[in-house]
Amino acid sequence: MTLNPIGLIVKTVPEAQQTADHLETWLKARDVKVQRIHPDAIHSAPSKTACHSPTDRQLACVFVLGGDGTFLSAVRWIGEAPVPILGVKFGEVGFLAEIATEDLFAAAEAVVQKNYAIQQRMRLAISVIRDGIERCAESVLNDVVINTGTLARLALIPTYINDHYLTTFRADGLIVSSPTGSTAYSMAAGGPVVHPQVPGIVMTPICPFTLTNRPLVVPDTTRILIKPEEQSTNLILTLDGQAGLDIQHGDTILITKSPHPVHMIQIPDGEYFDVLKAKLSWSGGRA
Repeated sequence: MTLNPIGLIVKTVPEAQQTADHLETWLKARDVKVQRIHPDAIHSAPSKTACHSPTDRQLACVFVLGGDGTFLSAVRWIGEAPVPILGVKFGEVGFLAEIATEDLFAAAEAVVQKNYAIQQRMRLAISVIRDGIERCAESVLNDVVINTGTLARLALIPTYINDHYLTTFRADGLIVSSPTGSTAYSMAAGGPVVHPQVPGIVMTPICPFTLTNRPLVVPDTTRILIKPEEQSTNLILTLDGQAGLDIQHGDTILITKSPHPVHMIQIPDGEYFDVLKAKLSWSGGRA
């Protein structure tokens, strides 16, 4: 039994909402308090910073019924609070979902009985400095994307590793992802799949003009500094696909490992590689 309520964040589709209704009834029948978080609440997380006070999130854990977008919104809403979170697949891809719909109530029973483990997933901390002032400070679970909003226009992205100049990416953009985010946009752009427990950060150029610009994995202790050149116009910085802002010449983008990981619930017999094989249809497996 839990002292704090279990939070439910549900995608606004009838199937997910109906399943959440059944789950809420099931939990209350076991004297478990439930807090249903409205989608408007998670989408109204501040754009200046995703770092909330832990006192804002007094929940035993959070179930997310939806796709990866709903899950990322929930993570952004939780912020720095070490609230365990479990994804239930109701989307098309669902790399972040730990369980399928048919396993929901078995997983809920495991959570109520506290028969689960916590896997910490690294987040990235992003800071945007303009004229000496921090314009944006956010944390992301998946990725940071810098690209151009203008058609057929290359972005020039000078990049530094630990204050040492690396290269100027000439590409449609640059993706900087966590290991968890390596199976998202980065993978679609040709980046490697990195196991969530590998302590690294992935840098993947998007359609690079120079074929020698290849995806790069750096240690998670690395400070990545990006300073867009004056020739690059209409640059957009996108954070987990949830928030974005315009970038201009003179801005400095700093990306490091966040000190606040996401606490993902891992149900017994859950296996990362099973999800990976199913989603990528390896060995004839189907999603």
